[in-house]
Amino acid sequence: MSYFFTSESVSDGHPDKVADQISDAVATYLIDKNPKNRAAIETMVTTNSVTLAGEYKSDVDMDHLRMIIANTIAKIGYEQEGFDWRTFSFENKLHGQSADIALGTDDFGAGDQGLMFGYACRETDNYMPLAISLSHRILQRLREKTDLGPDMKSQVTVEYADIGTPVRVEKVVCSVQHPEDMSIETVRSIVSAQIGIELDDWVDEKTQFLINPTGRFVIGGPDGDAGVTGRKIIVDTYGGYCPHGGGAFSGKDCTKVDRSAAYMARYLAKNIIDMYLLDNCTVQLSYAIGVTEPTSFYVYADGDVRSDIAQSILSKVDLTPKGIIDRFDLFNLNLTTTTNFGHFGRDDLPWEKLDLS
Repeated sequence: MSYFFTSESVSDGHPDKVADQISDAVATYLIDKNPKNRAAIETMVTTNSVTLAGEYKSDVDMDHLRMIIANTIAKIGYEQEGFDWRTFSFENKLHGQSADIALGTDDFGAGDQGLMFGYACRETDNYMPLAISLSHRILQRLREKTDLGPDMKSQVTVEYADIGTPVRVEKVVCSVQHPEDMSIETVRSIVSAQIGIELDDWVDEKTQFLINPTGRFVIGGPDGDAGVTGRKIIVDTYGGYCPHGGGAFSGKDCTKVDRSAAYMARYLAKNIIDMYLLDNCTVQLSYAIGVTEPTSFYVYADGDVRSDIAQSILSKVDLTPKGIIDRFDLFNLNLTTTTNFGHFGRDDLPWEKLDLS
């Protein structure tokens, strides 16, 4: 029986991703590669305005925050009337880390309670579900190969012949910000050409394309819609293909297991299907604030709960926050390298390695 599954992606210029990038840039600066520092940064962006909130523990110079934000916005490419790296207003609502939270995290207990999922499958070479992988690839190509605006969204619907066997792309939706003097016909021609190159092997004569379906997308980014850190957690992970624990990643230092344990869960899922010759695997971890060891660990692979695999992994891998941080050298990681086009499925990230034996 055939069925359809859809995932979406957003570009670095999407307002929520602008907020994510600012949060990760500020967190990286505050952490300053110091394992004693902490950051939990939230950002809200709207018309020519940036507001920071959250908590931190750091001794770096806070006077540099505006410059870090400006550089982030400039790199994305926002020099527009409604959002400009040179003229945006800035409000800093950051405060010091709660002493109560510090009781649990100073010794690398989990930064919060919560549950995290990791997933891997053999649909693609990078062990990611096809729909989210293609959605990311479309936008990466459009950002690299065109001079259209920075705010973009894509959505890909994949047809499956049976569970885990994708056969074609049924539908592609893409909305792309563009200059005011560019006609919609030109926009659609440019975007269609790039999509065709990227998805050549998956499209056929029945594939439907909806490009800028409203017909106009000039006002974009934070001027078109407010952006907030952490609202694109499904884009950041597996495109809705597996459960999500609910915690966002950006802006958090890696004592926050929302982030670090999700990276470990992906690493384990990917290595498990490689080691045990499986087709797909879901891993769940859970933690209690201030406690080092996970409160649970679950492996579900190829339709079965695999307690045997879970026990084997527990004997090999340190799943404490400190163990995860050390394995991936997370305090030396520039968090901004993770922010765009998904935190998983990319060769440049340490939790994507197949090196568990």
